[in-house]
Order: sequence, then structure tokens, then C-alpha cells
Amino acid sequence: MSSLAAARQALGDPQSARALHEQILTTRRRVLGDDHPDTLWSMHSLAEALRNLGDLRDARDLYEQTLAARRRVLGDDHPNTLTSMHGLAETRRNQGDLQDARDLHERVLAARRRVLGDDHPKTLWSMHNLAETLRELGDLQGAQELHEQTLAARRRTLGEDHPDTLASMSNREAMHRELGEL
Repeated sequence: MSSLAAARQALGDPQSARALHEQILTTRRRVLGDDHPDTLWSMHSLAEALRNLGDLRDARDLYEQTLAARRRVLGDDHPNTLTSMHGLAETRRNQGDLQDARDLHERVLAARRRVLGDDHPKTLWSMHNLAETLRELGDLQGAQELHEQTLAARRRTLGEDHPDTLASMSNREAMHRELGEL
């Protein structure tokens, strides 16, 4: 069911994905309990679906609940806990709460570097999202530096033609334009 919900989301049917995620969460709570890692994953997936639908208030509430539960059950540095913190940071950024988003992204990035290493794809995503948050806050120099670091790491680890590397190249060029470096 989780795979089907993810497929529906990827195919552009977010309402159907949301309905499935709600059904999965209800079932997992009943069968596995509130603190089971699979239940917590369902909470995270539903929060993500809500964010994708633009229901940012409910997504933020559910991310906060999921993050608190994952911290309690899995610990602060567990990769799934960091994934929920990352989702909450992105939701706060989407809501325009940029300073809170920055603080969360910085915490996630520091933890992912410590837990996963500097070149892990999730660490690189954290770098990218922090750079975008810095850009939105008006720290163009900081954003550019972080985008440059992300691009260098993605080239080294993923290669020149990987979609994430190409996205970093595009971000770097956008930063040059914003800084007037044509």
C-alpha cells in the first residue's frame, strides 16, 4: 500500500496518495501501535503528502508530532528522525518561516554530516536546501558558497550527468545571475 501511495504521488495524483497514506496510518496504528517505526514512517509520509498538496498547517503539525515521536523512539541522530526534521524545515520554509527553517536546516546538516558523512546524498540535499533557504533570506553570498560546495560534492560522488549534479549546476548559475555575475 505504501508503494502504491508513493506511485500515485509520483504519477501526479496527490489526493489519492493522501487517502492511501491516511488509510495506512490508521491501520498501522491499530495493528502495530503508535510508536512502531513503520507507523512513524506512515506519519512522515502523510505529512509529506499534505505538504505536497499545499496543506502546510496540517503538514507542519504532523511533522512536529512525527519528529517528537521519532526522537523519543529512535533518538535524535537516527536517519529517520533527521528526515522528519528536514521535512519540517522545508514546510516552515514553504510557510515563509525562514529563520526557523534555516535553524532546522543547519541542525539537520550538522547531524547528517556527523551521522552519514559529508558526501551522503541526504547530506547533499541538506546542503542544497539550506542554500535555498539562505537565498530566500537574502544571504546570497552564503547561498552561493553552499551551492558551490554542493556542486563540487555532487560532481565528485554522483558524476557530471546525474540529475542532482545538473540541478546544482543550474542553482549555481541562478546564483551568479542573482548576484549580477553575468
